[in-house]
Amino acid sequence: MNPRITQADIAKKAGVHSTTVSLALRNHPSLPIETRQRIQALAESIGYRPDPNLRSLMAYRRSMAGGKKHVSTLAYVTNWHSKFGWKPWPAHAQFYEGACRRAPQMGYQLEHFWLGEPGLGDQRLSDILIARGISGAIIASFWPGFDRPLQLDWSRLGAVKIDFSPRDPKLHNITNDQSAIVRLAMHHAREAGYRRIGFVLPKKFDEFVNLAWSAGFLADQQKSELSDRVPILSYATPLDSSTEPYSGDLVPRRVLEDWLKKHKPEVLISWGPFLLPRLLELGYSIPGDFAYVDVFLEDLTGSTAGVRQNCQRVGECAVEVIADQIEHNYLGIPQVSMTTLVEGTWVDGATMPLRTKPTATPASRSFSRKAG
Repeated sequence: MNPRITQADIAKKAGVHSTTVSLALRNHPSLPIETRQRIQALAESIGYRPDPNLRSLMAYRRSMAGGKKHVSTLAYVTNWHSKFGWKPWPAHAQFYEGACRRAPQMGYQLEHFWLGEPGLGDQRLSDILIARGISGAIIASFWPGFDRPLQLDWSRLGAVKIDFSPRDPKLHNITNDQSAIVRLAMHHAREAGYRRIGFVLPKKFDEFVNLAWSAGFLADQQKSELSDRVPILSYATPLDSSTEPYSGDLVPRRVLEDWLKKHKPEVLISWGPFLLPRLLELGYSIPGDFAYVDVFLEDLTGSTAGVRQNCQRVGECAVEVIADQIEHNYLGIPQVSMTTLVEGTWVDGATMPLRTKPTATPASRSFSRKAG
């Protein structure tokens, strides 16, 4: 068996100190790029491979180091109507909670920067991050109406984006697997005995997630008989109707009423604030008239069936990706960006009971409103 090639072997062949080799293999910007490329090419040519056990040992030592060691900072950058306008929105609040929880475990602290702060433009933020030695940023919680190219000094910054805004630049991206979440909901609806599955959502929310919601529904709907396929109720709402969560996003009364009567769904998939108040207003009951599945389930008591989105895990993953970039000095906009998708978790609930009778044909179904 050939002995493992070490960094000392590379240093000897390259005629440099072993510290220079270590910096070059970590792509450290303190070395000229020509030096880094020359040493990296030499390492590849002689078959050098990092020792994963050694890397794990070094990570363990860093995590166990005591004393008053300096803790590096990661920037958490938002762009909303106000500094904390994103906090009432559960997904965005949970992204932040997850990142705050994971950062200390990785040896970092998190600091929030709001791009709407007076005088804090892109260049000013870059200057602040550079002056403070902050080399990692999580780009999170951008209100879609504020989507614009973000022009930081990327050459000195590792960054990852949560969700899809801003669209430019193309950074590594962490987000919920919304397509799979909808398909998971549909799978459990079928398993419970439902065939006519309806999906209700505002167009703008589908657009926020690159049409992942509708794509997942339409893809999974191919498993249904043609006679059981219910068209998506996708309705328009003002893009920026209010800074308050869900204000203006409730499905229009007449649109919902006509759709229900025409297509006669047996189970409705949606997000509570989009649909439930309107159903109550129209006098329908759940699960009396329709079963219901929530695609952003927050109530885990079992009263509602749905999918927990695991948004805190999204925030945790963002920290992990940034920490890896900083450790290996992968700074700047990646040549090829990657997306990490976090899956949802199914939760059974009383709003979707198992069906004990055969599914009625569409022609025989009717829905009565409750008095009151």
